[in-house]
Amino acid sequence: MRIHHSLPIAATALALLSGCGGTSLFNRERPDEFAVTRQPPLVIPPDFSLTPPAPGTAASQQSNVQQQALDTMFGGPAPRSGGETSLLEEAGHAGVEVGIRSSAADGKTEVLDKGKAVFDIVAAPEGDGQSARASLGQQQPAG
Repeated sequence: MRIHHSLPIAATALALLSGCGGTSLFNRERPDEFAVTRQPPLVIPPDFSLTPPAPGTAASQQSNVQQQALDTMFGGPAPRSGGETSLLEEAGHAGVEVGIRSSAADGKTEVLDKGKAVFDIVAAPEGDGQSARASLGQQQPAG
C-alpha cells in the first residue's frame, strides 16, 4: 500500500524538479528582449570621412519614431497597388480618397437622420433579449 502512494509522489516531485534543471529536454527558444526597441538601430555611415555631430546639436536626420511605427503598421501615404485600384474600379469606388477613414469623423461630414427606429436599435442594451417586449403602439377600437 505504501508503494502505491509513494510512486505518484515521487513522479510529481521528479516533474517539479525537472523544471529547475538545465537539461536540453526543457530548454526552448526564447524571444530576444532586445529585438523590440523604441530607438532606431545604429547604422553604418555611408562615408567614414564624415565628422560626427557635435554633442548637444540636433542629428542630421532627425526622425520621429512614432511616425515610423505608424508608417510601418499602416503603410503610410503609399499609393494604391494595381490590384487594389482595379478592385475599387470594379466596385465603383475608384475616386475615393486614400485617407477617407481619417476624415469620416470630422465636423464637415454630413449625417443622415434614419429615424427613431434605427436609433432605438443601435441604442438597445446588450443582452440575450429574454426581457425584450414588442408593442404595436395604440390600437384603434373596432367598430
